[in-house]
Amino acid sequence: MKLSAKSSLSMDANQEDRAQAIRDALRDAIVDRRLAPGTKLSEAEVGALFDVSRTVVRYALQMLAFEGLVHSERNRGAFVSNPTPEDARQVFASRRLIEAGIVAEAARRLTKADVAAFRRHLEEEDRYKASRGPEARRAEIKASGDFHIMLARVAGNAILEKFMDELVARSSLVIALYGRSGVSSCGHDDHALILEALQTGDVERATEMMLHHIGHIEADLDLRTGESLTLKEALNL
Repeated sequence: MKLSAKSSLSMDANQEDRAQAIRDALRDAIVDRRLAPGTKLSEAEVGALFDVSRTVVRYALQMLAFEGLVHSERNRGAFVSNPTPEDARQVFASRRLIEAGIVAEAARRLTKADVAAFRRHLEEEDRYKASRGPEARRAEIKASGDFHIMLARVAGNAILEKFMDELVARSSLVIALYGRSGVSSCGHDDHALILEALQTGDVERATEMMLHHIGHIEADLDLRTGESLTLKEALNL
């Protein structure tokens, strides 16, 4: 997702391509939870790593800020966004509204080729789930999010697909910060049941399963984190 041509930064096409590549690399690291919420993204350090000017780095960071994955603080620099509990609630409220519509449209447009692609994807999720280690866990979380983006793609609305891409990325940040189990909670069984309902054309059931699924993910969050507790609450008395 590129910034508007009205950006205050003036660069040539090659610089824009470099900035896009940096944005993609940083975004993947944020979504994969290799960069934790609150991590500082030094323009000098990023520029040195990618051998580009600060102007190019700044453009990449602006793209990430536009997506809500990075925020800038005056005289301090750029940081991976640190969503508040209310931000988290709004992310999942948005997902309920948007994904219900995506499911309905995807059910109408689903083809045999789409079903085959989803089944291959679910097999991939299973492989990651069966593997151990942080790399496999990050791959599983990414694959889980990709399932939802694939649904938006099948729905055939490019704008909704972009929205879902952003919401899945923001969800990863929220899970990284507030998840109790440290996993995606985006279960393969939930995905399989959603696909089964879509394949039979049962829109009501598919929508019900999607909303249940989003609730399942949100239930793993402890949104009290970062909120003020009384002394009694903090000491569990």
